[in-house]
Amino acid sequence: METDKKKPIIYPYLPDGRKILYVSENNQYIQAAKKFAKEHSLDKIVPTGAVAVKDNKIIGYGANGSDYHKTHECERVKNHIPTGQGYELCEGCHPKNHAESRAVQNAIDNGFNPKGSDLYLWGHHWCCEPCWKAMINQDIKNVYLMEGSDILFDRTKGGNIIGHQFE
Repeated sequence: METDKKKPIIYPYLPDGRKILYVSENNQYIQAAKKFAKEHSLDKIVPTGAVAVKDNKIIGYGANGSDYHKTHECERVKNHIPTGQGYELCEGCHPKNHAESRAVQNAIDNGFNPKGSDLYLWGHHWCCEPCWKAMINQDIKNVYLMEGSDILFDRTKGGNIIGHQFE
């Protein structure tokens, strides 16, 4: 008898010793990250939101994007740079404009120590190396994505919702 085994998710980047955890779409923190993405993301194609949570309280919010792409072409697209690489080459794609790093920085700016907090990310299916470094440097404990993110937010997979995330 064959058992139904789910294939492991292959992330473009995952640091040694770290893993991504998953929560349901109804999780209050994933919902808060989704709401923040909808209201604050400047990236209208792949809006992403994150919240940093400590002691069951949201201590930081972040959304991705910048106005750079409105007036300039994306340097990564022009140079055919694959996803997950060369973010520092384009002001609009720079990691300082990613939801994860913004949520961690927002917590610090609001006077909170993010050490030991968890980060909930809505709108993406993995975290890039610079964002992981920012989270590890601040001792973020766990990273949570919404169940199904590996399909819903991966534009290379059928069944993704890129372009109509809030419908």
